Amino acid sequence: MASEEKPDDAAADDGMADWAEALLEQKATEPTGADGQPGGVLSGGAPRPFSSSSGGGDAPINDINMVLDIPVQLSVELGRTKVPIKHILQLGQGSVVELDALAGEPMDVLVNGYLIAQGEVVVVNDKFGIRLTDVVTPSERLRRISKN
Repeated sequence: MASEEKPDDAAADDGMADWAEALLEQKATEPTGADGQPGGVLSGGAPRPFSSSSGGGDAPINDINMVLDIPVQLSVELGRTKVPIKHILQLGQGSVVELDALAGEPMDVLVNGYLIAQGEVVVVNDKFGIRLTDVVTPSERLRRISKN
């Protein structure tokens, strides 16, 4: 089962506050067009190219910096199983759910539900962590996403 949990209302509000703050920051840093209005696709202005071939040398760095602070859901999957609802309703403290993964197998590391790596469990400062043993190449990630 994946380690995704439903956020409570406070966590959801924090997430929305982060997005609101990011939108305000974006509006403050957007260049203005000839008519004094902010440019961009959503505002109806001319789109700005993402390629590094046009303009100054900082363009590629600025483009990537726009997405570096976007939060994503990272989860580590121990394994999966399918069970009928009647078994779910019978679960209680101390119940054991058998997964399809074998003990010692690498665990899947997912970002927003997409596999990006596999790894092994480690303990760091009394907390669980994961040491990546195999990372999916960016081209393979794009190929997998385009199939879905």
